Amino acid sequence: MKMKVYIQSNERQWLGALASAYSMKRNSAHPDDFEVEIMHVRDFPFLAEKEGQPFLRGGTTRVWSMKDLQSFTPLRFMPPKLMGHQGRAVVVDPDVFAVGDVYELFNRDMQGAGVMGRHRSNKKEKAWQIATSVMLLDCEKLRHWEPEREFDELFQFKRDYKDWIVLRHETPENIGVLEDEWNDFDRLSEKTKMLHNTKRRTQPWKTGLPVDFTPADKLKKHPLLAKLNRIRARVFGEYGLLGHYHAHPDTKQEQFFFGMVRECLENGVISESLVRDEMEQNHVRHDALELVERAPPLAA
Repeated sequence: MKMKVYIQSNERQWLGALASAYSMKRNSAHPDDFEVEIMHVRDFPFLAEKEGQPFLRGGTTRVWSMKDLQSFTPLRFMPPKLMGHQGRAVVVDPDVFAVGDVYELFNRDMQGAGVMGRHRSNKKEKAWQIATSVMLLDCEKLRHWEPEREFDELFQFKRDYKDWIVLRHETPENIGVLEDEWNDFDRLSEKTKMLHNTKRRTQPWKTGLPVDFTPADKLKKHPLLAKLNRIRARVFGEYGLLGHYHAHPDTKQEQFFFGMVRECLENGVISESLVRDEMEQNHVRHDALELVERAPPLAA
């Protein structure tokens, strides 16, 4: 059976994607039994074709920008097509890093489901929502996924991004649930299989940089604040007055990331010049190489 890890990325999360790819092979007992591929937004023109156009998100309209930190998210639905609807795929965000062995996930009993992911929220009213930032896919059972058409429907206001991204349109019978450890939201414990630095403002490699992501839609119940936020974006730019990235509250997660980068540098997976270029473009914090030198060695 063909098995492949797909990592979504854009230029703003490129270093994270490279570290993620390295972690998948590093922490597997069977690294030669599966492939790893990074899906970069530049290789999927249908995304750039919508630049500057309004789309439906959370019941309101937003403007599509390829410069946004998470412009890669529609690529979550591409792997079945890329695999020719054969075999299994694991698809992850570029801020997800293997702590355990992804090979275990490939060999998971999916019990007839075509897609598996963890619950996105512990709230009862959101129990049906699936976090698609880490998914195990049986590609043959996902022939109905047509990401280019579905992405286009966002701009026709036929499909809401927030519904699409949590699998609202998928039949419940085709969805299985993973343990939280396979997509651990900013938690690194002995049980963690995949660490996900999901809180964007505290991503360890961004600390101190100006915010370059669109805030989540959480102002529906406060119309005045929502209106003020739209005025802010119109007057000062999409990211104007949003401040800077904060330090991650768990130093172990910061050390884990920069320990992974150090191994990437030592093994020639990435170069120092690449890191410096990422720093210069404000994609990576400016003291990254200092943190690499100070990071304790990762466990074997």
